[in-house]
Amino acid sequence: MKIVYVAFRGHFSDSPRALYEALLARGTDATHTWLSAPHTQATFPADVTTVPFGSPESIAALEQADLVISNDHIPLDWEKRPGTTYLQTWHGTPLKRIHNDVRWAPEGRLAYLEQDIARWDLLLSPNAASTERLRRAFGYRGVIHETGYPRNDLLSSPERDRVRAAVRADLGVTDDQTVVLYTPTWRDDLVFQKTGPQDFEFPVDLEDFTTRLGGDHVLLLRLHNMVMDRLEIVDGSPVRDVCSHPDIRDLYLGADVLVTDYSSTMFDFAITGRPILFLTYDLEYFRDELRGFYFDLEDVAPGPLLSTSTELVDALADLDSVSARYAERYARFRETFCHLEDGAATERVLDLIVPASAPGTVTTTRGGDDRAR
Repeated sequence: MKIVYVAFRGHFSDSPRALYEALLARGTDATHTWLSAPHTQATFPADVTTVPFGSPESIAALEQADLVISNDHIPLDWEKRPGTTYLQTWHGTPLKRIHNDVRWAPEGRLAYLEQDIARWDLLLSPNAASTERLRRAFGYRGVIHETGYPRNDLLSSPERDRVRAAVRADLGVTDDQTVVLYTPTWRDDLVFQKTGPQDFEFPVDLEDFTTRLGGDHVLLLRLHNMVMDRLEIVDGSPVRDVCSHPDIRDLYLGADVLVTDYSSTMFDFAITGRPILFLTYDLEYFRDELRGFYFDLEDVAPGPLLSTSTELVDALADLDSVSARYAERYARFRETFCHLEDGAATERVLDLIVPASAPGTVTTTRGGDDRAR
Protein backbone atom coordinates (compact mmCIF):
# COMPACT_ATOMS: atom_id res chain seq x y z
CA MET A 1 0.00 0.00 0.00
CA LYS A 2 1.27 3.45 -0.93
CA ILE A 3 0.35 6.26 1.46
CA VAL A 4 1.01 9.96 0.79
CA TYR A 5 0.77 12.54 3.59
CA VAL A 6 0.22 16.29 3.30
CA ALA A 7 0.04 18.75 6.19
CA PHE A 8 -0.30 22.48 5.54
CA ARG A 9 1.36 22.20 2.11
CA GLY A 10 4.58 20.67 3.36
CA HIS A 11 4.84 20.34 7.14
CA PHE A 12 5.55 17.27 9.29
CA SER A 13 2.74 17.85 11.74
CA ASP A 14 -0.88 17.70 12.72
CA SER A 15 -3.25 14.74 12.30
CA PRO A 16 -1.39 13.29 9.29
CA ARG A 17 1.71 12.99 11.49
CA ALA A 18 -0.24 11.31 14.29
CA LEU A 19 -1.73 8.81 11.84
CA TYR A 20 1.67 8.19 10.23
CA GLU A 21 3.31 7.46 13.57
CA ALA A 22 0.48 5.12 14.57
CA LEU A 23 0.67 3.24 11.27
CA LEU A 24 4.38 2.70 11.83
CA ALA A 25 3.66 1.44 15.35
CA ARG A 26 1.04 -0.95 13.98
CA GLY A 27 3.51 -2.33 11.47
CA THR A 28 1.20 -1.64 8.55
CA ASP A 29 2.67 -2.96 5.30
CA ALA A 30 2.98 0.30 3.39
CA THR A 31 5.35 2.81 1.82
CA HIS A 32 5.05 6.28 3.31
CA THR A 33 5.77 9.49 1.39
CA TRP A 34 5.44 13.03 2.71
CA LEU A 35 5.15 16.22 0.68
CA SER A 36 7.59 18.75 2.13
CA ALA A 37 8.34 22.43 1.65
CA PRO A 38 11.84 23.96 1.42
CA HIS A 39 11.43 25.88 4.69
CA THR A 40 10.19 22.78 6.56
CA GLN A 41 12.50 20.10 5.18
CA ALA A 42 14.81 20.26 8.20
CA THR A 43 11.92 19.41 10.54
CA PHE A 44 11.35 16.00 8.95
CA PRO A 45 13.12 13.05 10.60
CA ALA A 46 16.00 11.73 8.53
CA ASP A 47 14.28 8.40 7.90
CA VAL A 48 11.11 9.96 6.44
CA THR A 49 10.78 9.86 2.64
CA THR A 50 9.83 13.26 1.23
CA VAL A 51 9.22 14.87 -2.13
CA PRO A 52 8.90 18.63 -2.68
CA PHE A 53 5.35 19.95 -2.55
CA GLY A 54 4.25 21.03 -6.02
CA SER A 55 7.04 19.19 -7.83
CA PRO A 56 6.43 16.63 -10.60
CA GLU A 57 7.47 14.00 -8.06
CA SER A 58 4.70 15.10 -5.70
CA ILE A 59 2.09 14.92 -8.45
CA ALA A 60 3.30 11.44 -9.36
CA ALA A 61 3.16 10.34 -5.72
CA LEU A 62 -0.42 11.55 -5.34
CA GLU A 63 -1.51 9.91 -8.57
CA GLN A 64 0.06 6.58 -7.59
CA ALA A 65 -1.21 6.56 -3.99
CA ASP A 66 -3.62 4.04 -2.54
CA LEU A 67 -4.30 6.38 0.39
CA VAL A 68 -3.87 10.16 0.61
CA ILE A 69 -4.05 11.74 4.07
CA SER A 70 -4.20 15.53 4.24
CA ASN A 71 -5.25 18.10 6.85
CA ASP A 72 -5.99 20.87 4.34
CA HIS A 73 -6.82 21.44 0.71
CA ILE A 74 -4.12 20.17 -1.66
CA PRO A 75 -4.00 23.04 -4.19
CA LEU A 76 -2.27 21.02 -6.89
CA ASP A 77 -3.44 19.69 -10.25
CA TRP A 78 -3.44 15.92 -9.95
CA GLU A 79 -5.71 13.14 -11.14
CA LYS A 80 -7.01 10.87 -8.43
CA ARG A 81 -6.98 7.36 -9.84
CA PRO A 82 -9.82 4.86 -9.29
CA GLY A 83 -9.32 2.94 -6.07
CA THR A 84 -7.48 5.71 -4.24
CA THR A 85 -8.94 6.80 -0.90
CA TYR A 86 -8.51 10.43 0.13
CA LEU A 87 -8.90 11.06 3.86
CA GLN A 88 -9.36 14.74 4.69
CA THR A 89 -8.73 15.28 8.41
CA TRP A 90 -9.15 19.07 8.26
CA HIS A 91 -7.38 21.13 10.88
CA GLY A 92 -9.67 22.79 13.38
CA THR A 93 -13.06 23.37 14.91
CA PRO A 94 -14.47 26.32 12.96
CA LEU A 95 -15.35 29.53 14.76
CA LYS A 96 -14.42 31.54 11.66
CA ARG A 97 -16.55 31.00 8.59
CA ILE A 98 -14.77 28.86 6.01
CA HIS A 99 -14.92 28.17 2.29
CA ASN A 100 -18.40 28.87 0.87
CA ASP A 101 -19.43 30.66 4.07
CA VAL A 102 -16.70 33.32 4.08
CA ARG A 103 -17.66 36.93 3.47
CA TRP A 104 -14.95 37.43 0.84
CA ALA A 105 -12.30 35.42 -1.01
CA PRO A 106 -9.94 36.20 -3.92
CA GLU A 107 -11.56 35.67 -7.29
CA GLY A 108 -11.33 32.05 -8.42
CA ARG A 109 -9.88 30.72 -5.15
CA LEU A 110 -12.96 28.84 -3.96
CA ALA A 111 -13.73 27.42 -7.40
CA TYR A 112 -10.18 26.07 -7.64
CA LEU A 113 -10.39 24.46 -4.20
CA GLU A 114 -13.66 22.77 -5.20
CA GLN A 115 -11.55 20.44 -7.36
CA ASP A 116 -9.86 19.17 -4.23
CA ILE A 117 -13.10 18.76 -2.27
CA ALA A 118 -14.47 16.62 -5.11
CA ARG A 119 -11.65 14.12 -4.44
CA TRP A 120 -12.42 13.62 -0.74
CA ASP A 121 -13.76 10.22 0.33
CA LEU A 122 -13.82 10.75 4.09
CA LEU A 123 -13.90 13.91 6.18
CA LEU A 124 -13.19 13.99 9.90
CA SER A 125 -15.11 16.14 12.34
CA PRO A 126 -13.64 17.01 15.74
CA ASN A 127 -17.01 17.24 17.50
CA ALA A 128 -20.76 17.12 16.96
CA ALA A 129 -20.99 20.92 16.87
CA SER A 130 -18.75 21.08 13.78
CA THR A 131 -20.13 18.29 11.61
CA GLU A 132 -22.93 20.06 9.78
CA ARG A 133 -20.95 23.32 9.59
CA LEU A 134 -18.19 21.50 7.74
CA ARG A 135 -20.66 19.75 5.45
CA ARG A 136 -22.44 22.96 4.48
CA ALA A 137 -19.31 25.07 4.15
CA PHE A 138 -17.64 22.61 1.78
CA GLY A 139 -20.82 21.44 0.05
CA TYR A 140 -19.52 17.96 0.88
CA ARG A 141 -21.84 14.99 0.31
CA GLY A 142 -19.60 12.15 1.37
CA VAL A 143 -19.07 10.45 4.70
CA ILE A 144 -18.18 12.51 7.77
CA HIS A 145 -16.85 10.68 10.80
CA GLU A 146 -16.98 12.33 14.22
CA THR A 147 -13.74 11.03 15.70
CA GLY A 148 -11.93 13.90 17.38
CA TYR A 149 -8.53 14.92 16.04
CA PRO A 150 -5.62 12.46 16.02
CA ARG A 151 -3.22 15.39 16.47
CA ASN A 152 -4.69 16.04 19.92
CA ASP A 153 -4.26 12.54 21.36
CA LEU A 154 -0.89 13.50 22.81
CA LEU A 155 -2.59 16.07 25.04
CA SER A 156 -4.33 13.23 26.91
CA SER A 157 -1.46 10.75 26.64
CA PRO A 158 0.62 9.39 29.53
CA GLU A 159 3.53 10.95 27.62
CA ARG A 160 2.26 14.51 28.07
CA ASP A 161 4.33 15.33 31.18
CA ARG A 162 7.51 14.03 29.59
CA VAL A 163 6.87 16.04 26.42
CA ARG A 164 6.08 19.16 28.45
CA ALA A 165 9.39 18.91 30.30
CA ALA A 166 11.33 18.28 27.09
CA VAL A 167 9.74 21.24 25.27
CA ARG A 168 10.39 23.63 28.10
CA ALA A 169 13.97 22.42 28.42
CA ASP A 170 14.48 22.89 24.68
CA LEU A 171 13.14 26.45 24.96
CA GLY A 172 15.35 27.18 27.95
CA VAL A 173 12.34 27.82 30.19
CA THR A 174 12.59 27.17 33.92
CA ASP A 175 9.93 25.53 36.05
CA ASP A 176 9.04 28.81 37.76
CA GLN A 177 8.49 30.76 34.54
CA THR A 178 5.03 31.21 33.02
CA VAL A 179 4.98 30.30 29.34
CA VAL A 180 2.44 32.28 27.33
CA LEU A 181 1.64 30.78 23.92
CA TYR A 182 0.30 33.43 21.52
CA THR A 183 -1.48 32.03 18.45
CA PRO A 184 -3.18 34.80 16.45
CA THR A 185 -5.06 33.75 13.36
CA TRP A 186 -4.48 35.28 9.92
CA ARG A 187 -6.32 38.24 8.43
CA ASP A 188 -7.61 37.69 4.90
CA ASP A 189 -7.05 41.32 3.88
CA LEU A 190 -3.44 41.41 5.09
CA VAL A 191 -2.54 38.11 3.41
CA PHE A 192 -4.44 38.40 0.13
CA GLN A 193 -4.82 42.15 -0.40
CA LYS A 194 -1.60 43.34 1.28
CA THR A 195 -3.45 46.14 3.06
CA GLY A 196 -0.71 46.56 5.67
CA PRO A 197 3.09 46.80 5.77
CA GLN A 198 3.27 43.08 6.61
CA ASP A 199 0.85 40.17 6.55
CA PHE A 200 0.21 40.10 10.30
CA GLU A 201 -0.32 42.52 13.18
CA PHE A 202 1.38 42.29 16.57
CA PRO A 203 -0.81 44.12 19.09
CA VAL A 204 1.11 43.17 22.25
CA ASP A 205 2.98 46.03 23.94
CA LEU A 206 6.26 44.25 24.64
CA GLU A 207 7.64 47.06 26.77
CA ASP A 208 4.64 46.88 29.09
CA PHE A 209 4.75 43.07 29.03
CA THR A 210 8.41 43.08 30.06
CA THR A 211 8.13 45.85 32.64
CA ARG A 212 5.15 44.43 34.48
CA LEU A 213 5.72 40.69 34.12
CA GLY A 214 9.51 40.70 34.01
CA GLY A 215 11.58 37.57 33.57
CA ASP A 216 8.83 35.46 35.06
CA HIS A 217 6.99 35.27 31.73
CA VAL A 218 8.04 34.08 28.27
CA LEU A 219 5.91 34.80 25.21
CA LEU A 220 5.93 32.15 22.47
CA LEU A 221 4.76 33.55 19.14
CA ARG A 222 3.17 31.02 16.80
CA LEU A 223 1.82 32.66 13.65
CA HIS A 224 -0.67 30.96 11.34
CA ASN A 225 0.75 28.93 8.46
CA MET A 226 -0.82 31.40 5.99
CA VAL A 227 1.44 34.15 7.37
CA MET A 228 4.92 34.35 5.87
CA ASP A 229 6.33 37.52 7.47
CA ARG A 230 8.06 37.28 10.82
CA LEU A 231 8.48 39.52 13.86
CA GLU A 232 11.93 41.02 14.29
CA ILE A 233 13.01 39.90 17.75
CA VAL A 234 15.79 41.81 19.49
CA ASP A 235 18.16 40.43 22.10
CA GLY A 236 16.64 40.45 25.56
CA SER A 237 13.08 40.27 24.28
CA PRO A 238 10.66 38.01 26.17
CA VAL A 239 9.38 36.78 22.80
CA ARG A 240 10.46 33.47 21.28
CA ASP A 241 9.57 32.82 17.64
CA VAL A 242 8.26 29.25 17.56
CA CYS A 243 6.71 29.45 14.09
CA SER A 244 9.19 26.90 12.80
CA HIS A 245 8.60 24.41 15.62
CA PRO A 246 7.49 21.20 13.89
CA ASP A 247 4.22 20.63 15.74
CA ILE A 248 2.07 22.93 17.86
CA ARG A 249 0.82 20.01 19.96
CA ASP A 250 4.16 20.03 21.79
CA LEU A 251 3.86 23.78 22.40
CA TYR A 252 0.39 23.32 23.90
CA LEU A 253 1.94 21.01 26.48
CA GLY A 254 4.84 23.35 27.17
CA ALA A 255 2.60 26.38 27.71
CA ASP A 256 0.90 27.54 30.90
CA VAL A 257 -1.63 29.82 29.24
CA LEU A 258 -2.89 30.40 25.69
CA VAL A 259 -3.50 33.84 24.21
CA THR A 260 -5.38 33.84 20.93
CA ASP A 261 -8.04 35.76 19.07
CA TYR A 262 -10.24 33.70 16.74
CA SER A 263 -7.92 30.77 16.06
CA SER A 264 -9.09 27.18 16.36
CA THR A 265 -6.16 26.64 18.73
CA MET A 266 -8.61 27.60 21.49
CA PHE A 267 -10.49 24.32 21.02
CA ASP A 268 -7.34 22.20 21.08
CA PHE A 269 -5.76 23.97 24.03
CA ALA A 270 -8.94 23.60 26.08
CA ILE A 271 -8.13 19.88 26.33
CA THR A 272 -5.28 20.83 28.70
CA GLY A 273 -7.63 22.67 31.06
CA ARG A 274 -5.18 25.58 31.30
CA PRO A 275 -6.27 29.24 31.05
CA ILE A 276 -7.19 30.85 27.73
CA LEU A 277 -7.21 34.60 27.13
CA PHE A 278 -8.59 36.31 24.02
CA LEU A 279 -6.90 39.40 22.58
CA THR A 280 -9.74 40.52 20.31
CA TYR A 281 -8.72 44.09 19.46
CA ASP A 282 -10.49 43.97 16.07
CA LEU A 283 -13.50 41.86 17.04
CA GLU A 284 -16.22 43.88 15.35
CA TYR A 285 -14.31 44.25 12.08
CA PHE A 286 -13.23 40.62 11.91
CA ARG A 287 -16.64 39.24 12.88
CA ASP A 288 -18.92 41.63 11.01
CA GLU A 289 -16.92 42.57 7.91
CA LEU A 290 -13.83 40.51 7.24
CA ARG A 291 -14.65 36.86 7.94
CA GLY A 292 -17.72 36.22 10.07
CA PHE A 293 -18.34 33.66 12.82
CA TYR A 294 -20.49 30.54 13.16
CA PHE A 295 -21.41 31.43 16.75
CA ASP A 296 -21.01 34.34 19.11
CA LEU A 297 -17.60 34.09 20.73
CA GLU A 298 -18.64 36.48 23.49
CA ASP A 299 -21.33 34.01 24.59
CA VAL A 300 -19.14 30.89 24.80
CA ALA A 301 -15.51 31.98 25.25
CA PRO A 302 -13.86 30.11 28.15
CA GLY A 303 -11.88 33.23 29.07
CA PRO A 304 -12.09 37.01 28.90
CA LEU A 305 -12.22 38.93 25.61
CA LEU A 306 -9.60 41.67 25.95
CA SER A 307 -9.46 44.63 23.60
CA THR A 308 -6.06 46.10 24.52
CA SER A 309 -2.58 44.92 25.39
CA THR A 310 -2.91 46.59 28.78
CA GLU A 311 -5.94 44.44 29.56
CA LEU A 312 -4.01 41.37 28.44
CA VAL A 313 -1.09 42.08 30.77
CA ASP A 314 -3.55 42.75 33.61
CA ALA A 315 -5.12 39.33 33.04
CA LEU A 316 -1.76 37.55 32.82
CA ALA A 317 -0.75 39.14 36.11
CA ASP A 318 -3.85 37.74 37.81
CA LEU A 319 -4.46 34.39 36.11
CA ASP A 320 -5.80 32.61 39.18
CA SER A 321 -8.75 34.94 39.56
CA VAL A 322 -9.42 34.85 35.81
CA SER A 323 -9.50 31.05 35.88
CA ALA A 324 -11.87 31.00 38.84
CA ARG A 325 -14.21 33.52 37.21
CA TYR A 326 -14.47 31.50 33.99
CA ALA A 327 -14.43 27.97 35.44
CA GLU A 328 -18.08 27.18 34.64
CA ARG A 329 -17.88 28.59 31.10
CA TYR A 330 -14.65 26.68 30.54
CA ALA A 331 -16.34 23.43 31.58
CA ARG A 332 -19.26 24.05 29.20
CA PHE A 333 -16.83 24.88 26.40
CA ARG A 334 -15.03 21.57 26.91
CA GLU A 335 -18.30 19.63 26.98
CA THR A 336 -19.31 21.16 23.65
CA PHE A 337 -16.06 21.07 21.73
CA CYS A 338 -13.76 18.54 23.42
CA HIS A 339 -16.15 15.65 24.07
CA LEU A 340 -14.31 13.38 21.61
CA GLU A 341 -10.79 14.37 22.64
CA ASP A 342 -10.13 11.35 24.85
CA GLY A 343 -6.76 10.28 23.49
CA ALA A 344 -8.21 7.60 21.20
CA ALA A 345 -9.02 9.56 18.04
CA THR A 346 -6.07 8.10 16.12
CA GLU A 347 -7.21 4.54 16.72
CA ARG A 348 -10.77 5.40 15.72
CA VAL A 349 -9.56 6.85 12.43
CA LEU A 350 -7.19 3.99 11.66
CA ASP A 351 -9.95 1.49 12.32
CA LEU A 352 -11.95 3.27 9.61
CA ILE A 353 -9.30 3.10 6.91
CA VAL A 354 -6.84 0.35 7.86
CA PRO A 355 -8.49 -2.26 10.09
CA ALA A 356 -6.01 -3.96 12.38
CA SER A 357 -7.08 -7.36 11.07
CA ALA A 358 -6.14 -6.41 7.52
CA PRO A 359 -3.16 -4.04 7.72
CA GLY A 360 -2.45 -4.04 4.00
CA THR A 361 -5.83 -2.83 2.78
CA VAL A 362 -7.64 0.47 2.72
CA THR A 363 -11.34 0.38 3.47
CA THR A 364 -13.90 3.15 3.49
CA THR A 365 -17.61 3.68 3.37
CA ARG A 366 -18.66 5.64 0.33
CA GLY A 367 -21.71 7.50 -0.81
CA GLY A 368 -24.58 9.60 0.50
CA ASP A 369 -24.99 12.22 3.15
CA ASP A 370 -23.90 9.87 5.89
CA ARG A 371 -22.47 10.70 9.26
CA ALA A 372 -20.69 8.14 11.39
CA ARG A 373 -19.76 8.47 15.03
